[in-house]
Amino acid sequence: MNLSNAFHRFFGNRFINRIGHKTAFGIVMLACIVWSSASAFLASPDAGRERLTSFEESPAQWDGSPLRPLALSPVEQRFARQFPGTIARLTDGHQTLVLRRVDTPTRMLHPAADCYRALGYRIEQARLVRDEQQRMWRCFVAGRGGNEAQLKVCERIVDAKGDAFTDSSAWYWAALVGHSSGPWQAVTVAQPLL
Repeated sequence: MNLSNAFHRFFGNRFINRIGHKTAFGIVMLACIVWSSASAFLASPDAGRERLTSFEESPAQWDGSPLRPLALSPVEQRFARQFPGTIARLTDGHQTLVLRRVDTPTRMLHPAADCYRALGYRIEQARLVRDEQQRMWRCFVAGRGGNEAQLKVCERIVDAKGDAFTDSSAWYWAALVGHSSGPWQAVTVAQPLL
């Protein structure tokens, strides 16, 4: 048997070859999934310890108003265990702040509008807004039901150099290709509309 016949026998477009190649491909993909899952499972205790040792204290004030910490909900606690950084909820008595320190580029940092939609809120009036300190924010109004109070929600992401992003997708790609360096601070502020 010459090399050409052996090649055609193994790679030729025959039913048995198609079945064999697809089976081999499936086994390799399954092995990759198992390897990836096992690596993530085995690495998670160390990642948790690293997160605890690198924890930064939350700020004591926001724009001149004193802050006090709020407990994370059970859903937020589960999310925080997988999040590549730290998450804190704080209030100044009028507004709620969610501060996230992000250590690596991640798709887990998604727009606040997505979270509010998932909670059943209607999102309206999305726009860019400059505050009194000339910081740019992406803001929207979140409402649920006809008579329920509406919230004004604003968010932004700031990198280690002080450059800010109002869009999590733009931040992600800039961070991923090295145009923005971390750690990053993502801030979401929610306050009731009167």
